[in-house]
Amino acid sequence: MNLEYFISKRLITTKSYKSSISSPIIKIAITAIAIGIIMMIVSVATGIGLQNKIREKIATFNGHVIISNYDNNQSEVTTEPISIKQIFYPKFKNISGISHIQATASKAGIIHTEESFEGILLKGVGKDYNFTNLQEYLLQGKMPNLKSDLNEEVLISQYIANRLNLKLGDKFKTYFLKESGTKPNLRNFKIVGIYNSGFQEFDATYIIGDIRHIQKINKWNDEQIGAFEVFINDFTQIKQKGEEIYKEIPPTYNSTTIEEKYYSIFEWLKLFDFNIVIILIVMIIVATINMIVALLVLILERTQMIGILKALGANNWNIRKIFLYNASYLIIRGLLIGNAIAIGLLLLQKYLGIIKLNPENYYVNVAPVDINPIHIIVLNLGTILICFLVLLIPSYIITKISPVKAIRFD
Repeated sequence: MNLEYFISKRLITTKSYKSSISSPIIKIAITAIAIGIIMMIVSVATGIGLQNKIREKIATFNGHVIISNYDNNQSEVTTEPISIKQIFYPKFKNISGISHIQATASKAGIIHTEESFEGILLKGVGKDYNFTNLQEYLLQGKMPNLKSDLNEEVLISQYIANRLNLKLGDKFKTYFLKESGTKPNLRNFKIVGIYNSGFQEFDATYIIGDIRHIQKINKWNDEQIGAFEVFINDFTQIKQKGEEIYKEIPPTYNSTTIEEKYYSIFEWLKLFDFNIVIILIVMIIVATINMIVALLVLILERTQMIGILKALGANNWNIRKIFLYNASYLIIRGLLIGNAIAIGLLLLQKYLGIIKLNPENYYVNVAPVDINPIHIIVLNLGTILICFLVLLIPSYIITKISPVKAIRFD
């Protein structure tokens, strides 16, 4: 063991070894490892980041689970009210992992200005509405004041504001159809805040205001609402929590998770998992192939040394370990370079938002990243383990080297 350690240290510090490290093939191997880990870390961080951001945006406007009347038939517009007085409101007592429940209602209308008009959906919210999730998307102004008397304050998207040439502080008229089909109900609103979620499906549709406007238009009482939006702590448990919620609510009500409501979007998000796996496999294959070539080069350059060690009585496994140790040194060197570059790129994207995306295709304006230390550690350890195991195969060539022929090898 002492002989093995001594030889390994000598191998690392000899000038000939240092010259072999600077050889083109070894440089290519280190570069391949660095590029591989960069691609893996970046693909995982951006893929998971995009998934989380889109899920977060959908939940911001819908909650994770929506409880409504069966008669609404999954419509975005509330057709039949439900009572706000429920045993599960404002908190589910028998279900854990639920962070918040809020009451909402929706009403379709048409914004009319002197220049144009636009169809919208007024989302009515009350005092229990959590504006925290929307705060990061607020570009100008403030959130509507829902704790005072009924007022005209609304939050409007930048998309709708631009289409109608409206700005912060402007007032506009909105017409809502009554259930009886008689003359439309007119409401005047004032823009106190402008948001931009980057999710065009929502930005082109929603304005957010006081739920009491919808209650008056529909001639509901103060205890009638359109639906409950339920937020959970852990999105990975959304299916389980959805089932638990369904069992707890009255049989005349229905509960729908956002995965069910926006099925096509979540199916599209699942494709990112497949793409990430493909990138990881390809990068690991490329890295291991380059490391195999590098190890073979090291073995060929040390053929005479291998013969001398065998002649001195060293067994094959001890000699193989020397080369595997040094191959691991190359792998770690490439990983350190790759990690530094990858994390640097991710931090630049996270804080500067260099890479922009088309919200019509990706539902976000800027490519989001999720820098998770656990993912980075697992990727690095996995790369080291896989490369080391694969390198056991080419190192087997050492057992076929004859001491007599190796000593005379030139």
